[in-house]
Amino acid sequence: MRDHDSLLPRVSAGADNPAQGVADRRRLALVTLCMAVLIAQVDTSVVNLAIHPIGVYFTAGVAALQWVADSYNLVYAALLLTGGLLADLLGRRIIFMVGAAVFTTASLLCAFAPTVSLLIGGRALAGLGAALLLPASLAIIRVVWPDHVERGRVLGIWAGCNGLALAIGPTFGGLLIGQFGWRSIFLVVVPLGLAAFALAAPTIPESSARQERHFDAPGQILGALALGGLAIAAIETNGATLTALIALAVATPALLLFIAVESQRGAAALVPLSMFRTRGFLGAVTATAGMTFGMYGVLFLLPLAWQGSGILDPLGVGLALVPMALVFVLVSPFSGSLSRKFGVHSMASGGVALIGFGLLILSVSAGRKSIMADEIGLILTGLGMGLATGPLLAVAVGAVSAARSGTAAALINVARMAGATIGVAVMGAVFAAAHDSAIGLRLAMLLGGLVQLTCAAVAWTTTRSVANACPKHRTIGLIHGSCAVLAGPKPAARKQVPLSK
Repeated sequence: MRDHDSLLPRVSAGADNPAQGVADRRRLALVTLCMAVLIAQVDTSVVNLAIHPIGVYFTAGVAALQWVADSYNLVYAALLLTGGLLADLLGRRIIFMVGAAVFTTASLLCAFAPTVSLLIGGRALAGLGAALLLPASLAIIRVVWPDHVERGRVLGIWAGCNGLALAIGPTFGGLLIGQFGWRSIFLVVVPLGLAAFALAAPTIPESSARQERHFDAPGQILGALALGGLAIAAIETNGATLTALIALAVATPALLLFIAVESQRGAAALVPLSMFRTRGFLGAVTATAGMTFGMYGVLFLLPLAWQGSGILDPLGVGLALVPMALVFVLVSPFSGSLSRKFGVHSMASGGVALIGFGLLILSVSAGRKSIMADEIGLILTGLGMGLATGPLLAVAVGAVSAARSGTAAALINVARMAGATIGVAVMGAVFAAAHDSAIGLRLAMLLGGLVQLTCAAVAWTTTRSVANACPKHRTIGLIHGSCAVLAGPKPAARKQVPLSK
C-alpha cells in the first residue's frame, strides 16, 4: 500500500465553503490530539503526589511504590518505537483510538484497584496506551498539516500542552488528592480519554505507510527483557536479593543478544545501532538519559519524603513543585535563541550541569523542616531542564543524516523514558536502603547530582563538533523532546518529511 503522508484530509464540508470545512476539521483534530497529550502528561505529573497516600492505603513498601511509578515508565519506554511502527503499519488513526481506549481503561482500573498489585498492572497498561497514543498523534500531525510552517505552529501548540500539564498537574493533583483521595487523580482523565476516542473518528483522516516496514519482534522482546530486567534488579536489590540477581542474569544476556540481533538487521532494525557510532548522537542520548534519571528520581522521592515526614500535605507538595514547572515552561521557548547565541553544545551540557547542582542542593537540604533550600534546588532543576531539553534533541538530530532524523528523535525520547525508569529504580533503592528518610534522600540526591554532572561532562566532550554543524532551525523547531517522536524508525532509503524548516 502506498504511503499516505502527503495526503490532505478529505472532508465533506458544506459546498458553499469547503475550505472553511477543512479548517474547522483541522482545529477539531488538533483539540483531539492535544487531549491525548493532556491525559498522558497530567496523569504522569500527578501520580508522584499520590505515592505516599497510596503507600499508606495499601501499607505498601518503597519497592511496591517504585513499581507504581516505574511500571508506566518501563512499558512506555519499551514499546514507544513499536507503537510508532504499528501506527505506520496498521493506520495512525486506529492506533490513536486504540491507545486512547487502552489508556482510559487503565485509568479506570487504577482508580478502582483493590490491591497494589492491580494498581501496578493498571499503570503498566497505561504505559501501553501512551506508547500507542503519543507516537500516533505526532504522525497524524505530520499528515494533517503538510505545510512545514503551519506544522511548526501546530507542534508548538501540541508541545505547549506538555508544559501546561507539567504546570497545572501538581497543583490540580494535590487539590484532588486532598479533597477526594488518591483515586480521583485517575478518574479525572477518563472524560478526556473518552472525548479523544469519540472525536478521533470524525476529525482525523486515516493514513498509513506500509512500504518497507517490518515488525522487529526479536528486537522488541530482547529490548524489553533487558530494560525490564535492569529495572527489576535495581528495585528489588534491598528486599529480594535473589529476585534482583535473577533479573540481572536475564537482563545481561538479553542486552548482548539485542545488540547482536539489531546489528545483523542493519537499517531494518528497531534500533539502528550504527547511529550510536556517531559521537554527538551517543553523547546526546547519554545526557538525555542522565537528565531524566535525576529529574524523575526527584519527582518520585521528594513528594514521598515531604509527606512521610509531615512537612507538607499533597496540596502543599503540589504547590511546592510549581516553581520548578513554571521555570521549565518559561525558559523552554527561549532555548532556541539562547543556543544560537551561546551554542547548542554549551546549552546542552550547561543545562544538565544545572540540574546536577540543583540535586546537590536538594541533597544538602535533606531532612530540614524548611523547604526554602529545596525550592532553590528545584528551580535550578527546572532551569536546567528548560535549557537542555531542546538543544540535546537538536544535537541528536543534527548528528545524523536527514534520512535518520525521525529515528534519532524517537530514540532520544526512548532514552528519556529509559533514564526515568532506571532513575526511579536506582535512586529509590538508595533511598530505601538507608532506612531513614533524611539520610536516604540525601544519598539519593547526591547520587542523582553526580550522575547529572557526569552526563554534562559527556555532553561537553562529545557534542562540540556536532553543535557547529547543527542547523539552527532544528533547535527552534525541536524545542520539546517529546515533539519529535515521529512514528518510530524509518528506513534509511525513504525520504523523511522534516518537522520544520
